[in-house]
Amino acid sequence: MNLKTVLYKETDGIATITLNRPDKRNAISYELIADLTAALKAAASSPAQVVILTGAGSAFCAGMDLENLKQLIGHSDEQNRKDSETMAGLFRSLYDCPKPTIAAVNGAAIAGGTGLATLCDFTLAVPEAKLGYTEVRIGFVPGIVSSYLIANIGEKRARDLLLTGRLFGAEEAHRLGLVNEIVAAEQLMPRAYELARQLMENSPASLRATKALLSSYTKEQLDRQVAQAVRENAAIRQTADFKEGITSFLEKRKPKWTTK
Repeated sequence: MNLKTVLYKETDGIATITLNRPDKRNAISYELIADLTAALKAAASSPAQVVILTGAGSAFCAGMDLENLKQLIGHSDEQNRKDSETMAGLFRSLYDCPKPTIAAVNGAAIAGGTGLATLCDFTLAVPEAKLGYTEVRIGFVPGIVSSYLIANIGEKRARDLLLTGRLFGAEEAHRLGLVNEIVAAEQLMPRAYELARQLMENSPASLRATKALLSSYTKEQLDRQVAQAVRENAAIRQTADFKEGITSFLEKRKPKWTTK
């Protein structure tokens, strides 16, 4: 693999994938989406029994890359649909990974970064971690993550997080069930590897079968809901509010919404 934005290593039956754009707070670029998808595919077919996902530097993943955001304003409906399908494919490949997955959230995990952190089977986070489904604050629709979120924490709580777009800390994420454990920064990766080794004491065949069974329970519903989310994501990107949301975010000012 020729990966530029992701580090991949396999050691003692554990595949560790590190988002590696620390100067950009590991923001999600088109290149990172492709690299992470390739790394997950490699891990799925490798001898590794467990996959750990983390970030380089002080952040886990700060959401979409600013340069990518600029490009979205001029995209056609077809381009927007393909972009949404690509992101949906990344989330699904992580959710349906045949090996147990552990997110070691070493810092901020915002918007799409929250999705990556919480779609893993286990989510460990440092006390300082900030999360948030902030899409509505800049004119997006948090459609792709909404199905997974409702399944995780229930509709009422999901409505709170998705409609307010507010940031929340690791403690609240733990209370909601989005984070399994809060771990001190210096112990985060040791704890992730400890959990991985604990999982490796189980039958690999049983783990694969159990994960496949769990994925099968939600497959039809996710197929339908994610397809709808892709359409909604593409549609919102053609609105004046979307363009104003992106522009105001890039210009670091409050948006002037026009849609009623």
